[in-house]
Amino acid sequence: MNILAWIVLGLIAGAIAKAIYPGHQGGGILGTILLGIIGAFVGGSLGVFFSTGTLTLAAPSLSIPGIALAVLGAIVAVFLWNLITRRSAV
Repeated sequence: MNILAWIVLGLIAGAIAKAIYPGHQGGGILGTILLGIIGAFVGGSLGVFFSTGTLTLAAPSLSIPGIALAVLGAIVAVFLWNLITRRSAV
C-alpha cells in the first residue's frame, strides 16, 4: 500500500512541478510520475535533514506538508532532468 501512495504522491507532485516549472518538459505521464517519485524522495530526505540533521532516504506522507515537500523535490528533479537532457542534446 505504501508504494501505491508514493505513486499517487509522485503523480501529484510531478504534475504540479511541471506546471510550475517554466518551459516545456517532455516525458509524458510516466516521466511525470517518475520525476515526482524521485522528487518526493528528494524532498522527504531534505525535510528530514533540515529537521534532524541526519541524511536518510525518506518519502513524505500523503498530507499537505508532504505534498509541498514532494513538489519542491520534484521541481529540483525537473531542473536536474532539464540540465541532463539539454547537455545530451547538444
